[in-house]
Amino acid sequence: MPTTNTRRSPLIPLVIAGIAALLAVVGFVASRTGESPSGSAAQAAEPGQSSAAGGKDPLAGLARREPNDPMAMGEVDAPVVMISYSEFQCPFCGKFARDTEPTLVKKYVDTGVLRIEWRDFPYLGEESMTSALAGRAAAEQGKFWEFHDAMYADQQPVNGGKLTKDYLRSVAEGAGLDGEQLVADMDRPELKEAVQRDAQEGQSLGVTGTPAFIVGGQPIIGAQPIEVFEQAIEAAATS
Repeated sequence: MPTTNTRRSPLIPLVIAGIAALLAVVGFVASRTGESPSGSAAQAAEPGQSSAAGGKDPLAGLARREPNDPMAMGEVDAPVVMISYSEFQCPFCGKFARDTEPTLVKKYVDTGVLRIEWRDFPYLGEESMTSALAGRAAAEQGKFWEFHDAMYADQQPVNGGKLTKDYLRSVAEGAGLDGEQLVADMDRPELKEAVQRDAQEGQSLGVTGTPAFIVGGQPIIGAQPIEVFEQAIEAAATS
């Protein structure tokens, strides 16, 4: 994991109480009224809040909207972007990927309302980085989401020693990728640099774990019920 960015951030990290740091923190904007955030630790903030009177939340500017981004799904000009700081070992990321994301894709991505952009945040150990590199290598073949689905469909125990190159090759081949090419690409330094850039971006916002989401500039912490995501997406789509 890269070291924490020490420059002054425009966001104040909000420390989330949870299970062994498996919940994430996305920082709120320092210019918000100065009041301390209210609500439970796992509760999403109210959709549609702006960072300050008359201003737009700078979190909304994190969307990259890069054409042909293999680690994004949905139209590049979709009215709402959901940024997902995630990693393949995180059980809560797996819960979101299996239980919530497919419905959001059908309801919002497939209808042109939502774009989902993945960000690597491999914080749980060496196997997290190994699997993140495999995800990047899958993206090189244009099949990141196929690999993503296969990894979460049969998610392995955290740091159980299973996420070796041989295992990741077999997952890739089962998902229709070239396993040998994937393993070879995992050693490319530019892929590791890309993973580190994503992680550093998240750290600069105050993210400490996964999953952490930004929906149209609105932070959502953890694998929340689907209604939380629907409310945020619909509010952002009509704002």
